[in-house]
Amino acid sequence: MAPPEPDAEPQPERLFSFFVTSLQAMRELSGSEDGFGGDLGGLEGADEICQTIATGVGAGHKTWRAFLSVTAGPDGQPVHAIDRIGEGPWYDANGRLIANNIQGLMGARPAGDPQAVNDLCDEFGVPSSVLGDSHDTLTGSNRQGRLNSPNLQSTCNDWTSASGQVGRNLVMCGHTWPRSNRSGLQWIADHTAHGCAPGVNLIQNGPGSGDCVGCGGGYGGFYCFALTP
Repeated sequence: MAPPEPDAEPQPERLFSFFVTSLQAMRELSGSEDGFGGDLGGLEGADEICQTIATGVGAGHKTWRAFLSVTAGPDGQPVHAIDRIGEGPWYDANGRLIANNIQGLMGARPAGDPQAVNDLCDEFGVPSSVLGDSHDTLTGSNRQGRLNSPNLQSTCNDWTSASGQVGRNLVMCGHTWPRSNRSGLQWIADHTAHGCAPGVNLIQNGPGSGDCVGCGGGYGGFYCFALTP
């Protein structure tokens, strides 16, 4: 009788705990070519979007959170994006370091692998810049990752409104990649979006026009972090 084969060596856990929601996913999950706009189903709905996307790329066993702030959580108090994402470290879909800890997220760009943090990737590991002028990413947060304003419209009514009449030049977004070496550097809070309506604009046209989340160059994507590496 042949001796039993030795047990296979356990495979190391994949280091993957950060992504930008892809345009493909936002279109598929919303059922619209224009994406969700600012109505993500609230913070809970945004978390579910993160979880669903992560599941689709084999990382659904981890707990994922949307990097979004709201004016009022279940207890009526503000919820800050930076408080929702665990302690780190975080890695992109290519296994590259985004940041070791919260402090590493506090700069204009995260303090990780330069190639990774200067062109943040989606769940497939594709750099954001591949799409075109796609860098505007919703956060509703200031540069410390905390609620940017107590004005409800500054979070598209806590991520429940897709109206162009809501959030005009109030909803803070960051840049997945810098516009240049000197401007547009901030990954959490660079400028405000035009409004909360759904919409996609991937063509560089200066500040853009219209009243949609993507009108300034983007599609209403947001960041997702896992609570474990």
